[in-house]
Order: sequence, then structure tokens, then C-alpha cells
Amino acid sequence: MISILNIVEDTTVDGPGFRTAIYAAGCPHRCKGCHNPQSWDISNGTLWTFDAIMEKIKSAEFSNVTFSGGDPLMQVEAFTELAKQIRRQTRKTIWCYTGYLYEEILASSMLSQILPYIDVLVDGPFMEMLYDETYRFAGSINQRIINVPTSIVNKQPVLWYPEF
Repeated sequence: MISILNIVEDTTVDGPGFRTAIYAAGCPHRCKGCHNPQSWDISNGTLWTFDAIMEKIKSAEFSNVTFSGGDPLMQVEAFTELAKQIRRQTRKTIWCYTGYLYEEILASSMLSQILPYIDVLVDGPFMEMLYDETYRFAGSINQRIINVPTSIVNKQPVLWYPEF
């Protein structure tokens, strides 16, 4: 079970193309200027089964998947299991937004368990003073958009760039 605030189908703001965005409840970062402060408290979410979430994901035939929040890594074991199921049952890409830095995730055996199952990580806390509405797919310019598979191979963060 995962505590979820909302699932939004066919969004275009949480990564390229149409995406099914799964908004996690719970966030330890409490960033000033957060656009979703109701997400901070995990009890504001509703418990969803993996099967129910997978039904939503699979019904959105042409949409890829984004984990957002809150912070999905606050429920990292559950989101890792969900990512594994997405990998086994679909060909969808997975983006994950988190307030943690990539280096912090790598340093934690608990947090890093999700990395092999996601394609792109948008890392770092939202910083209101660094907000830039032209910076696509991130809220503030300190946040990096990281190509996770390439970063794992290179043993350092490698930025993701859109394919045109």
C-alpha cells in the first residue's frame, strides 16, 4: 500500500509527453514556497494498492509515469516495488521528483534501492529564490534533471537532455 494524494492522467508538466503522475503523500523537506504543502503530511493521502495504481497506469496507454509529491522517497520501499511492477508489466519510462540530492540517495542503501528502476531523477529541494518558470520540468534552477541509467554506469550524475 502507498499513501497517495492524487493520480493525474495525461499531464504534460511532469516530464516530456503525456504522463500519469502519481503524487505521494508525505515530505520531510517542507520547502519554502512549495506548490503542494498539503503533501507534507502523509496522513493527507489515501492508501492505494499496487494493483489499483497499476490499473490506472496501464489504462493510460500512451502515457509514461512520473512519481512526484510530496516526496516519493519518503515511501521508498513502496515506490520501488511500484517501479518494479511498472518495469515488469509495461514499457513506460519512469521519472521521479525528490528533494534529496542524487549524492544523498547514493549514500543511503535505503533510498538508493529505487535508482535501478527509474529513468530520470529530478533532484534537490525547491528553492523559491531560484524559481525560474522557463526551466522545463523543474521548479527551481538548483534542481538537476538526471539520466539515472547513464549516471549509474558513469558513477557520477549525468544530466538528462530531451531528444529532439
